[in-house]
This record gives sequence, C-alpha cells and structure tokens, in this order.
Amino acid sequence: MTRKLGRWLVTGLAVVALLGAPAAPQTAKKAAPAKKSEPAKKDTPAAAGLLDINTASEAELKALPGIGDAYSAKIIAGRPYRAKNQLAQKKIIPEATYEKIKDKIIAKQSAGKK
Repeated sequence: MTRKLGRWLVTGLAVVALLGAPAAPQTAKKAAPAKKSEPAKKDTPAAAGLLDINTASEAELKALPGIGDAYSAKIIAGRPYRAKNQLAQKKIIPEATYEKIKDKIIAKQSAGKK
C-alpha cells in the first residue's frame, strides 16, 4: 500500500513541476535560414565534386578509393544506373568498396531516358 502511495506522490509532484515550469520562449526558432542553404547543395552536386558513374571515364573511376582496372571496367559495362547504390546491389563492386566511395559518386539520369 505504501508503494502505491509513493508512486502517486512522485507522479503528482512531477506533474506539478511540469505544469509550474515557465514555457520556453519561441524566439529560439530563428535559426531556420540555415535550412535554405541545404537545397542549394543538392542542386549543385558538381560543385561538391561528385563523380557521375553513368558518364565518368575509366581513369576517373580508377581515381576512386578501392576502384582499379577490373572494377572500373565492370562499372562501365553495367551502365546506366538509376541509383548509385546499384553498384553494390548488382554486385558490381563489394559492399565495403561501395561504403568507401558512396559519398564521392552520383548516378545522374540522362535527359532523354526515364
């Protein structure tokens, strides 16, 4: 019986403390302009130095970490890619190699195909 009373007492005190606390001012949300710069990064992937796996030359692909003659030839032979993760899904390159290069590549779609 005393445990039940103790739980009620603790719960009641917690509710009183939460209701009695002053509300935080809403002025802290003025940091939203930072989000406006994020879409600009997505609109300009070339500026970020991303390599398009659908159009990159063999030499450009070899410059990626873990990609040599064999993997660059397999990447070129498997084109076009709808998404960059297809390199690992289609077993063109191992998952570990994909993890090394995934932030450095992109799979752009050609304008004439859907």
